[in-house]
Amino acid sequence: MQSAATGEELAAFEQVYRDTRQALLAYLHRRAPADAADLLAEVYLVAWRRRDVLPAGEQQRLWLYGIARRLLAEHHRTRADHASLDTVGEAVLTPWREGRDGETPRAAAVRQVLAELNDTDRELLTLTTWEHLSTTDAAHVVGITAGSARVRLHRARRKLREHPSLRTLLDEPSPHLA
Repeated sequence: MQSAATGEELAAFEQVYRDTRQALLAYLHRRAPADAADLLAEVYLVAWRRRDVLPAGEQQRLWLYGIARRLLAEHHRTRADHASLDTVGEAVLTPWREGRDGETPRAAAVRQVLAELNDTDRELLTLTTWEHLSTTDAAHVVGITAGSARVRLHRARRKLREHPSLRTLLDEPSPHLA
């Protein structure tokens, strides 16, 4: 059990919170819109309880993304456990499959391809594209080597470029998909 927090610890943690909350909330909202705020609170609760192992510098942000990723996985597992057998897969893939009001054909096609990727490849692609993490940082978050992440990202991006529903929509590749 940890001792009471010092004023210095509290100030440092508050700074981490201010520096990372917007990016983490956006990350969570894209994956679990209805529960993003609750999940964000859980991320910081876990981080506060484990503040004795909170890394320094840029690693803090990656560590928090890792916590968020694990909480999301648990969140989706819990939802899937409560769903009927017919909807188990739906609970995990809903953020990638749902159509959006006013969604462009290109966005719908990208969403379809994302749903077809395995969880790790999808997470790598979205971390590097939406969260603007480097390949090395995204690899750290998902728990694989940077070399493996580069190979997996290359394959996932190629799958996006070559997917039939996107081929006709992409006059030139987006800088994030190239």
